[in-house]
Amino acid sequence: MALQPARRFVAGGDMLPDPPPGWESFEAVMGLALAEAREAAALGETPVGAVLLSGAGEVLAQTGNGPISRADPTAHAEILALRQAAARVGNYRLPGSILVVTLEPCLMCLGAMIHARVGLLVYGAPDPRTGAVDSRLPGPDLPFFNHRFDVLSGVCADASAALLRQFFRNRRARPDGAPAK
Repeated sequence: MALQPARRFVAGGDMLPDPPPGWESFEAVMGLALAEAREAAALGETPVGAVLLSGAGEVLAQTGNGPISRADPTAHAEILALRQAAARVGNYRLPGSILVVTLEPCLMCLGAMIHARVGLLVYGAPDPRTGAVDSRLPGPDLPFFNHRFDVLSGVCADASAALLRQFFRNRRARPDGAPAK
């Protein structure tokens, strides 16, 4: 049986999914992810934050990027959130969950979301270099995947992009490439 294509929504559009139960809007959840991204930046990490909700709207995990501080190339915010949530519920499958992240996920994170059976991805800024959901690949709709998830893009995109721009502007301003204090 063929899988249905992923439904795609754009913030500000006419047709949007309902916010999670107990939440006024997806922007409210993205506010938590943006706070995690700011914390990551303060630690010298690329400012990406993620929040994973159950389908019932319960926060299962929230975290920021951690590859540098953890010396782990897989410690993207999305991966860390999926790991935390899986440990919390005792299962790596998180069907119907909602992953809210400040930056469009990469190919690695896309694969993890498919394995975890995420139901909805909400992201802020597009990633024209490595985004595997919309920018570089139509990730959820690739024909060889056995799971699809819906996508809401552009939620707090300007705030997410501004964090990234400022972080990399500060980093380029330092002779050693370290983040400016």
